Amino acid sequence: MTDSQPNTPSLAQAAAARSALWHPVAVPGQPGSTTPAEPTRSEKPEANGHVEPLSEGARILSDLRGQVKRFVVLPSEEAVTAVTLWVAATHLQTAWQHAPRLAVVGPAKRCGKSRLLDVVTETAHSPLITVNASPAAIFRSITENPPTLLVDEADTLFGTLKAAERNEDLRGLLNAGHQRNRPTLRVTGPEHKPVKFPTFAMAALAGIGDLPDTIMDRSVVVRMRRRAAGETVAAFRTGRDTPALNAIRDRLTAWLHPQHAQAMDMEPVMPVEDRAADTWEPLIIVADLAQGEWPTLARAACRTMTAHEAGQDEDGALRTRILTDIRRVFAAEGDPASLRTGRLIEQLNADPEAPWAEYGPHRLTPRGLQLLLKDYGISSANHRFPGGSQAKGFARHQFTDAWNRYCPTPALKQEPAEPGA
Repeated sequence: MTDSQPNTPSLAQAAAARSALWHPVAVPGQPGSTTPAEPTRSEKPEANGHVEPLSEGARILSDLRGQVKRFVVLPSEEAVTAVTLWVAATHLQTAWQHAPRLAVVGPAKRCGKSRLLDVVTETAHSPLITVNASPAAIFRSITENPPTLLVDEADTLFGTLKAAERNEDLRGLLNAGHQRNRPTLRVTGPEHKPVKFPTFAMAALAGIGDLPDTIMDRSVVVRMRRRAAGETVAAFRTGRDTPALNAIRDRLTAWLHPQHAQAMDMEPVMPVEDRAADTWEPLIIVADLAQGEWPTLARAACRTMTAHEAGQDEDGALRTRILTDIRRVFAAEGDPASLRTGRLIEQLNADPEAPWAEYGPHRLTPRGLQLLLKDYGISSANHRFPGGSQAKGFARHQFTDAWNRYCPTPALKQEPAEPGA
């Protein structure tokens, strides 16, 4: 079954005119301003002086990317590319065999997860916000032309064993809806006849900590982190900022809907295999339709982000606490440049107020510490210590960025100067 193709020549013409005139770009301190866009690689003159013009699709994706970066600090340029392409792919859902999930996760509050979901809401196809919605209400809202499901604070649904048990039907719906032709069967009506309800729909979920493994395995995963000092974004104001985002949404619709038949027939060369290929294929197809730099950017993002997710282990909610306690141990040891793993573990387990002495069946171990620090990109290595000995340990500078982002030291309050000082 193909998507409906609305006849909207005026919308397409208006979109083309807007694209030719300007490209929105964030200007620090001026959230509402727009200036001519920086030329991308495909707009810059080649060696022979020839300028390769951008396609309409490439211009729209570049504008969407600029809006995403205006409001949210993402962990990498690959993540920006992935979010941009995922949003665009929602406008061709009926062309896909698989409906990739977008998992926006972070280790703590205030990492920008909800703000990113705000941008997605205003640019994705037919957003359906599912706060407090029952699974029955959700699958009854999914039609042959599916909406884009949006779930914020997903950790409240799946973060504990009891919550996960209560929401098992929702998890099953999200798992089934990743692939076409996986309906759910319900008895309905006065005659209690079994009825098939479609589940196929793209979905974005944001929350603290990893989602259930079965959802993460079907997702493009964006691991958010708290903004560090010097990383700034524009404030998001619904009345002021949604019109520009909605304009990009309309341009995506006008560009992609006529590409429906072509998108259905495309079988792109994928840099990954199996379920990762199923999940990323719609994003790669959108990039190939746009041409320009996007096919290269999309495949680079796919390789990098799937490689990072390979072997990721779901962990508890103690990641911020471990950072704070490691900083305390370094301070108690006189803030050395590096600290032996054995000494660090010993001091962490010795704190009667900390949870580490009861962490796991054998208290906190070097392996457990490695897993807790994995999402921060921190791992032990061989270090040379006083006396010439070598041992596994951690350098203090490895933690500086994570400390600044997730547990910054409160600024010291300046005491008023004494009179006459």
